[in-house]
Amino acid sequence: MKTDTYLSDVDLSKRWGVARPTVWRWHREDKSFPRCVKLTAGCTRWRLSEIVTWETSKT
Repeated sequence: MKTDTYLSDVDLSKRWGVARPTVWRWHREDKSFPRCVKLTAGCTRWRLSEIVTWETSKT
């Protein structure tokens, strides 16, 4: 069974060298940006597999 790895907005901001609000702006404004997953009331994450696919499509 394969399990997904999840990244937080902090992880993504560090990965790309941008501020956390930038990650959320991309999520809000770019329809191609991967959708976040709400794991619990205070825990929102992105699937690493979807992030990698999105990154690949941008190159």
